[in-house]
Amino acid sequence: MRKLGLIGGMSWTSTARYYQIINLAVHRTRGGRHSAPLLIESLDFADVAQSATQEDWDVNAGLLIESARRLEQAGAGTLLICANSMHRVHDRVQGAVGIPIIHIADVVGARMRADGIERAALIGTRNVMTEKFYRQRLVSHGVSLLPADAGLADRIDRIVYDELSVGKISRESERYMKSELTDIAKEDVQAVVLACTELEMIVDVKANVLPIYDCTSIHAKAGVDFILSDAA
Repeated sequence: MRKLGLIGGMSWTSTARYYQIINLAVHRTRGGRHSAPLLIESLDFADVAQSATQEDWDVNAGLLIESARRLEQAGAGTLLICANSMHRVHDRVQGAVGIPIIHIADVVGARMRADGIERAALIGTRNVMTEKFYRQRLVSHGVSLLPADAGLADRIDRIVYDELSVGKISRESERYMKSELTDIAKEDVQAVVLACTELEMIVDVKANVLPIYDCTSIHAKAGVDFILSDAA
């Protein structure tokens, strides 16, 4: 099996989910006592969370570049950045290493295109929902997106940064997300893109009116495909 590198800690709760998904999938495929060969750099989320200025993002890019280089030097053949929002600096980090970094929006967009999804709602933290770096990547796969809902983005920011990133699950937040997804289902869309790696903690992705494309699971499974790509 090939060795995969994870840039995690953004937050640790979602990185734990990546680790679980990847190892379960490898075990199901290889059986026995097999688990995934992984290298993990877990960053301090306080250093990168809720960046507000270009200077903040420049600092984030530097931290992720350093992390990616360490993982490459340690023998990783491909990397995952385990956070939707940090893909804002994906191209800068990719340019600093010689191994591929699988873009989360590319694998999600490819899955949606294969499923014939043309209209969707994108939900996540504010920068993912409102900035071009993520939306344009999905649109390039032929997916038309609803306009960003600023109120929803603000509420998700509070849920993620104040609750989910520290392992807190609130019944109130679960009810809020269920209500929002019910309202979105009334729009002219075929699916919802769950573009926040923590939201799976309070959203049942299998029990909704619309199909939900959980970016965490899709991204993690792309990493599994890499790990097993040389394994018969």
